[in-house]
Amino acid sequence: MGAAHAQAAPPDQALIEQGRKLAVAADCAACHTTPKGGAAFAGGYPIASPLGTIYASNITPSKAGGIGDYTLADFQRALRQGIRKDGAHLYPAMPYTSYTQLSDADTNALYAYFMHGVAAVDQKAPETELPFPFNVRLSMAAWNSMFLKDERFVPDASKSAEVNRGAYLAGALAHCSACHTPRNALMAEQIGKSFLAGGSVGPWFAPNITPDTASGIGGWTEAELVQYLKTGRVDGKAQAAGPMAEAIEHSLQHLPDEDLKAIAVYLRQAPAVHGGEAKPRYAYGEPSKAEVEMRGLKAGDAGADAGWRVFSGSCAHCHQANGDGNGQYPSLFHNTATGGDRPDNLIATILYGVDRTVQGQPHFMPAFGDGASYVDRLSDQQIADLSNYLLSHHGNAAVKVSASEVQTLRAGGKPPLLAMVRPAILPSGVVLLLLLIVLVVRRRRAR
Repeated sequence: MGAAHAQAAPPDQALIEQGRKLAVAADCAACHTTPKGGAAFAGGYPIASPLGTIYASNITPSKAGGIGDYTLADFQRALRQGIRKDGAHLYPAMPYTSYTQLSDADTNALYAYFMHGVAAVDQKAPETELPFPFNVRLSMAAWNSMFLKDERFVPDASKSAEVNRGAYLAGALAHCSACHTPRNALMAEQIGKSFLAGGSVGPWFAPNITPDTASGIGGWTEAELVQYLKTGRVDGKAQAAGPMAEAIEHSLQHLPDEDLKAIAVYLRQAPAVHGGEAKPRYAYGEPSKAEVEMRGLKAGDAGADAGWRVFSGSCAHCHQANGDGNGQYPSLFHNTATGGDRPDNLIATILYGVDRTVQGQPHFMPAFGDGASYVDRLSDQQIADLSNYLLSHHGNAAVKVSASEVQTLRAGGKPPLLAMVRPAILPSGVVLLLLLIVLVVRRRRAR
């Protein structure tokens, strides 16, 4: 380790420190550092995209395995246009569609940090090998020509400095829309009227975070939003799991309170998008007496609920018999996981558990869908029964869960249309790619 850096002399230490803070805000470590002891920014983290597994690259200043021979221009091109030094295109699992908004000053600081504040690791990350035609990286040139808005952030003069700061943090750095905005058939964000209105992230669903009072965060106070971003939990409303828990653990909890407040202020003034919900997700449910009423019943007895049997054996000890929770484990009612109009996050939490560390305090729930890590592995039918019990007793009783839905989320979520039509496009894939590439070349020449 310790390969030579691309820059001849280290820049000012203050610039390196500024770059470190920006890297935290941009959540670079979440993807570029493998959990449980991986070297910082050495890559190798497998990102389960709908089109196949994408491995995050080594972004340490190693010339052998990382970006040590990148110039500042090379670095900016990768961040803003998604193009590596060798000319190959990155997949938008690396959120360059958001990072393209970064200012010159901030890209300079990030470059200084990664070249002089990060230890070089001479280890190449595994190669990403998606199935054809998605493995043809040149096709991303056509995708970029259609969907990449290669422009820097411009403050809105009609908004306050705090709102503009929040917009830059949420949009350019924290790339909130990458998860919280739905995507079209070609996997691009639907930025228009659906901006921040919620989107699927594998088995999880990143909810609507617009200020609509029923569908979004309109009923959250500014203080509650800041608390959630900092800790991942607001009693009586929500707790973070999945990708959001990762974002809080690696990034958001480390931001200054004034930055978190700016993000909250920005989100609260964004255009509201109503999704049709009758009331907020956290407004559903109440304590249940079912545990007491059914205790002692056996399978097949009148009144014995199959989901209650799973709850009693695997959940009641931590979440309490009536679902009220305690200081460590959240209530199962007035909880966005059980009160939503779709059960994705409830099922995913049961399948994959919760594992985040905030302010040095671990928050853990076992993954009941993983037999390798927990003895009480639950079947698809058991998780469906448990989910329906929780929804009917503590949440939105109108939502029902089937074993097939659990099976789909256990497998990583419903594949997007682009993945489902892959077999049909294979015969014409080469022709289509050639046409797209010709289109890109012609557009570039016309500029």
